[in-house]
Amino acid sequence: MKIKSAIFECSAPDLGSCPPETFPEVAFIGRSNVGKSSLLNALAGKKGLARVSDIPGYTKLINFFVINRTWRLVDLPGYGFAQVARENKAKFNEAVNDYLLNRPNLAGVFVLIDSQQTPQKIDLEFVHWFGGQSIPLVLVFTKTDKVRPEQVQQNINLFKEHLAEWFEAMPEIFKCSSVTGRGLPELLAVIEAMLESS
Repeated sequence: MKIKSAIFECSAPDLGSCPPETFPEVAFIGRSNVGKSSLLNALAGKKGLARVSDIPGYTKLINFFVINRTWRLVDLPGYGFAQVARENKAKFNEAVNDYLLNRPNLAGVFVLIDSQQTPQKIDLEFVHWFGGQSIPLVLVFTKTDKVRPEQVQQNINLFKEHLAEWFEAMPEIFKCSSVTGRGLPELLAVIEAMLESS
């Protein structure tokens, strides 16, 4: 797949404000400061598509972009300030929660994880929570240009060890860099497959 056009459509504060379900949607989410905006801009080949900020948690609304006039890329707010309930269920941003569970045209979700760090509790909680849904889930380890390859692999292996407790079949895992372009063609191929099967 090649992205030929990427146009900002709207921002929505909640599920009811989302645009009509006319196109299949692929959503990206991750902890604050994981490099999500940079990756989305690199994927689309458009520097100013998603707002890049030095302030963690800048994305507060659900942002929709129409790609190639046939599908939507959805930029979800980071889950940097999630609160975990006593029954051990992650309670993330309510609008995001509602969108992920109740958007019928959602074709797949990409969870972005910082490859520089060992597994973070909040990432594991989110993947555990969302992993029980029927929607395809893909893990993307970002910023691979900033750390040694063996360290990246070690952090991924640790993450997989945690996931093995919850998943019979492991989600697909990719290593990416918005700086070098590593992994971007592979992500576009996965998106294409998701759209074809949606």
